[in-house]
Amino acid sequence: MSLYEFLAAHDIGYQRFDHPAVFTCEEAARLVPAEADAVHTKNLFLRDKKGRRHWLLVTTCAKAVDLKGVADRIGADNLSLGSPDRLMKHLGVTPGAVTILGLINDPEHLVELLIDRDVWAAPAIRSHPLVNTATLVLSHEGVERFCQVTGHPVKLVDVPVRA
Repeated sequence: MSLYEFLAAHDIGYQRFDHPAVFTCEEAARLVPAEADAVHTKNLFLRDKKGRRHWLLVTTCAKAVDLKGVADRIGADNLSLGSPDRLMKHLGVTPGAVTILGLINDPEHLVELLIDRDVWAAPAIRSHPLVNTATLVLSHEGVERFCQVTGHPVKLVDVPVRA
């Protein structure tokens, strides 16, 4: 089932915006139409030192994330970005297209979901639909429904920023 079929089957609405490929928040700010009530997200695929645990951290583009601080808050050791191979294996996406919607490709629930409290408080989010040539705007309720249906509990985090 495609992502769009999945969203339709579970009555999760969205607005879609097609655009040139974007790889950074700065590019997305220039090329993706701005939605006043939708927070622009940055998604980090993380692993622990031994590569046994994986997380998807959804935060705002405005934050320069302090990974050591995140590790302390979630009880992990030495967080780092997961490799492109791990990213493809666990979420089925490539760098630049990391998205909460990639959890559709994690039926074994090997990736833990961390959402920044600032993102969770927003009425809607902007997120790639498994590729970085489009952006979907999903309501907060749509995000909640997606997480419930995929079986990924949301762990809210106050994301620390680098000084």
